Amino acid sequence: MKRNELKVALAQIAPVWLDKKGTLVKIEASILEAAKNKSELIVFGEALLPGYPFWLALTGGAEWNTKVNKELHAHYVRNSIQIETGDLDTICQLAKENNIAIYLGIMERPQDRGGHSIYASLVYINEQGEIKSVHRKLQPTYDERLTWAPGDGNGLQVHTLKQFTVGGLNCWENWMPLPRAALYGQGENLHIAVWPGSLHNTKDITRFIARESRSYVISVSSLMVKEDFPRDTPHLDKILEKAPDVLANGGSCIAGPDGEWIVEPVVNKEGLIYGILDFDRVYEERQNFDAVGHYSRPDVTKLVINRERQSTVDLKD
Repeated sequence: MKRNELKVALAQIAPVWLDKKGTLVKIEASILEAAKNKSELIVFGEALLPGYPFWLALTGGAEWNTKVNKELHAHYVRNSIQIETGDLDTICQLAKENNIAIYLGIMERPQDRGGHSIYASLVYINEQGEIKSVHRKLQPTYDERLTWAPGDGNGLQVHTLKQFTVGGLNCWENWMPLPRAALYGQGENLHIAVWPGSLHNTKDITRFIARESRSYVISVSSLMVKEDFPRDTPHLDKILEKAPDVLANGGSCIAGPDGEWIVEPVVNKEGLIYGILDFDRVYEERQNFDAVGHYSRPDVTKLVINRERQSTVDLKD
């Protein structure tokens, strides 16, 4: 690739739902395929590893103290990711061996918060296979709050990738003006928006963020159909009773810095979607608008960001 160009791969795939090991196998295969096609960045959807908690809307997720919800939650937690114990080591090794950067949506079970609660985290792994940031979703959306915990600002970070400065947010965080501004202000010009799935999430916000920020925006969604629920899922009969045929139809896409489509949303199709981004277009579109540069007034309005990693205990041995 040319120095000013970046080849990206959007992994629009379904998880092996709530199966950590099975989903890791699919993720690893996608990374190898993207690398074979000379991609320099691959992006996966929100909570793909090991999957989105679809049961909450299908089994009375807000019902208090029920065995169904407790057992499904426990199954989810058991299949969530502990970075500290090496659950992402094989992914990091593949990034290093293939010189490819990765954004991956995971359900994280972090030890620094006790190791029992889970967070929708967006992990950035650079081309050297190093985990450079783990962004825990600031505010789980609606019924997600019944199984996910709220995160903190530690992961509001950007990273250098060739000439680009890349950052990312989870799902409806992309609708939050201040987290967007936090990334813009750090020089972001390639924005990653990850979603659990569906065109209704990506079709408007992707182009809006691109036009607002004058940046490239990559939206990546997962897929999920009724047949994707594994047969050994706890309380599968209750889930399937109200499950629609399609729970997530994708909608992955790329918008350019002018807000126009480079890759229009792709629905109901599993696999990798490719695009080539030309960095020069960022400078061209910043000529007449730059939300944190020449079109800003920091003397009037300014954002304060707390990036401290939050924990209940501060041990001083």
